[in-house]
Amino acid sequence: MADYRTAHEHRKSHQPALTGVLRAHAEPLPPPQKAEEFGGFFARFADARVVLLGEASHGTAEFYNARAAITRELIQHHGFNIVAVEADWPDAAHIDRYVRHHAARPGRGEAFSRFPVWMWRNREVMSFADWLRAHNETLQSAARVSFNGLDVYSLGESIHAVLAYLDRVDPEAANLARRRYGCLTPWQEEPAQYGRAVLYQGKETCEGEVVRQLNDMLARRLDYMREDGEAWFDATQNARVVRAAEHYYRIMYRGSTESWNLRDRHMFDTLSALLAARGPDARVVVWAHNSHIGNAAATSMGWQGEFNVGELCRTTFGDGAVAIGFGTDRGTVAAASDWGGAMELKSVLPARTDSYEYAFRKTGVSRSLTDWRGTARRELAEALRESMLERAIGVIYRPETEFLSHYFEAVLADQFDAYVWFEETTAVTPLASGRPHGAPDTYPFGL
Repeated sequence: MADYRTAHEHRKSHQPALTGVLRAHAEPLPPPQKAEEFGGFFARFADARVVLLGEASHGTAEFYNARAAITRELIQHHGFNIVAVEADWPDAAHIDRYVRHHAARPGRGEAFSRFPVWMWRNREVMSFADWLRAHNETLQSAARVSFNGLDVYSLGESIHAVLAYLDRVDPEAANLARRRYGCLTPWQEEPAQYGRAVLYQGKETCEGEVVRQLNDMLARRLDYMREDGEAWFDATQNARVVRAAEHYYRIMYRGSTESWNLRDRHMFDTLSALLAARGPDARVVVWAHNSHIGNAAATSMGWQGEFNVGELCRTTFGDGAVAIGFGTDRGTVAAASDWGGAMELKSVLPARTDSYEYAFRKTGVSRSLTDWRGTARRELAEALRESMLERAIGVIYRPETEFLSHYFEAVLADQFDAYVWFEETTAVTPLASGRPHGAPDTYPFGL
């Protein structure tokens, strides 16, 4: 307790000086609804190959609208051609086919029907998807901007996608794949139960079968790619998801660090595969939580052995990767109280006085961009190298235990390259199920 009080008092004593430096360097931003004007502030980051855009919660409208405006700037004026998001590959493929004017390819159910539904099935994402569809309409097919998922959770849907592809191109191989994936059939709807069965009930793993299936598809890539290289890439990525998901659900009960690292390694590998597939001129904007896109080595996550997409990008791409964090002080957020629970409209508590968010609030600037790259901003970078608390709200928010549930230590200057601040924010607007009347067959939220 004494150590906590000492750290708390030290952070509070640093706040006035930090606030003063932040106030001197904060660049006021227009509302993100003014997309052209807002996005123009971020043209300075266009020399990167990978621009990672964060969020401090999974249910805040301003974060989605800001990322959309920044991404529009990078696509329209700077040649970025991939949007990669913290979503499952087959779900994001519904949006991808919609925005690139491809034929619909129904899956096992509606896209983004798994908890947390509101994270991608919301009005803010739909607005961006409509804009991207209109933008792509004027481009040749090969030049159209794609929308891709990076995550690892879609075991059943990815199995379905692999089998549907092989049924079209190689029915004999499809039969073999069905036998291999049959090992996972009892758990496709509740994959976490597979991990429990392996760990506690002596169930043999399905690892060998899913690895063999992926290796077979890679070994036959020349034959399959002759027919349709993009369809083969999609199917192979789904086979990679099955492999990673089998491993993830098998180890998730053994500890959070190992499963976190597997998930972020998979997301980074998927990001790398997308860049390789689009060629040397490919450039990508990533949408994911701050905890994934900031450098984990500069946070208590990294100090406990976890790494993330941002750290792997920084190691791989160097200055070619830019990470931009997002933060807020208060407002409302769409979140659940427990995993698998219903979405609630929750009030976000004002930030703690020993946090970075409190320092940004005290600047008096309601919306700002703070960029500490380069030698001219050395004073700012040094001020942000003091370890402070930072808040992270995911799909679950528990304000009654906020300090223990949602705060962690970080060194902001080493975690991100820049930071977007909104003093007060509002919750995303979820979409209803189904396809609206008159929407095209490729509409992504109703297949």
